[in-house]
Amino acid sequence: MSRKILPRLALTLFLAQLLLVLVSWIWSAAMPMSGVHSLLSSEGIRWFLGRFAHVLATPLLVWILLLAMAWGCLHRCGLRRPQTYREHRALWFAVAFLAVYVGVVLLLTVMPHAVLLSALGTLWPSPFSASIVPVTAFGLLAASVVYGMVAGTFQSLADVYESLIEGIRQSAPLLLFYILLTQFYYSFCFVLP
Repeated sequence: MSRKILPRLALTLFLAQLLLVLVSWIWSAAMPMSGVHSLLSSEGIRWFLGRFAHVLATPLLVWILLLAMAWGCLHRCGLRRPQTYREHRALWFAVAFLAVYVGVVLLLTVMPHAVLLSALGTLWPSPFSASIVPVTAFGLLAASVVYGMVAGTFQSLADVYESLIEGIRQSAPLLLFYILLTQFYYSFCFVLP
């Protein structure tokens, strides 16, 4: 089902971007005093091409990539209900790692004058709140690697590398939709006064 729906949705978003370009051009030509900016004007073309990478370079893109890598590791490490002694031991190592990791994060956030608190001593907004997704992704990723290495699922560094790449491979449709939606949104914001 998604093999038919997702390509059509991507095409729809692309066509919506083209329609926005056309409508902005017609609207700005028909009603020049409306304040609508045309994406086909020299200003619009300069904005679109000059800001393309800047528009896409948001924390959300980084979060998608980090969470995708964590998902790939979690998926490939073989974490499931432990059946063998090695899997039990691997689970305990992963849980112990997560406990230490959470402990370190807590020390960096809940202690008075902690490093990740804001200047006012609050959690929201603070460096901690800005980094909660990367911190979570790294914790899951590292615990998955610990589990996989102890359980024997990851035999070498190449296996860990492949698990990271698999996560990015699986998230490729998300990246395409991120690009299409982000570009459409910022184009729409440019067009409207």
